[in-house]
Order: sequence, then C-alpha cells, then structure tokens
Amino acid sequence: MTVQIRSFLEKDFHDIQQLNEKEGWNGLVERNEETCCSWLNSEPALVAEEDGEVVGYLRGLTDGAVTLYICEILIKESHRNQGISEQLVRTAHECYPSTRVEMLATTSSHEYYENRGYRSFYGFRKSPEEMKNARS
Repeated sequence: MTVQIRSFLEKDFHDIQQLNEKEGWNGLVERNEETCCSWLNSEPALVAEEDGEVVGYLRGLTDGAVTLYICEILIKESHRNQGISEQLVRTAHECYPSTRVEMLATTSSHEYYENRGYRSFYGFRKSPEEMKNARS
C-alpha cells in the first residue's frame, strides 16, 4: 500500500472532520462551516490518501515568497510514524520552495518537530471571543 499526496477536494472535508473528531480537535469540528470555509480558502491544502481513504492532511497559508505557515497537520493514528507528515510538508514546500516553514506545536508534539530539525519560536494568540471581549 502506497500513500499518495494530492490536493484537497471538497469531497474530502467529511473525512477530515472525522480525523479532527478522533483527535479531539473539537473547535474545528464544532465550527464546521467555518472550518470548511478555511479549507476552501487555504493554499496549500493537501490530503494523504491510501486506497481511497484519507489518512492525513495538511492545511497551510502562504504569501508564496517568504513564509509557508502550516495551520494544521494531522495523521490518522494507525498511520503515524510512517513519514506521511514529512511527505505532506515536503510536498507543500515544493510548491513554494523559497519560503520558510512555520508551524505551531502543542506541548505533546513539540519534541517531534525539534527531533526533525525545526527551531522553536515564540508567538501569541487570542481567540475570536477574546478579541471581542478586549473591545468591551
């Protein structure tokens, strides 16, 4: 069985949401319409497929010249540690070879990226609700 990396198609969205749900990424699942809109407006948007089944994905944003930001990357648990995430990142970067790659990591995934040569950087985040409350 070989994993193929290809562009996201709207028909993949249901499978992506199932992966999100299994991972416990409830914010993406609960905001179904917004999440779908994000996929339709993201570039690159890639899926990893094996025998017709979506087993992973990468959703990114880029300016095409300086930065390729990986918004989400997720591999089905049964397919982890097979190099699929590296294939997804490599494929995304091949589309924009002059860009640097930036991504957020959780406390449980930061070591994975550090072991693959990524450097940590510092950033900040506010949710839409926090932004609304800040205006009050």
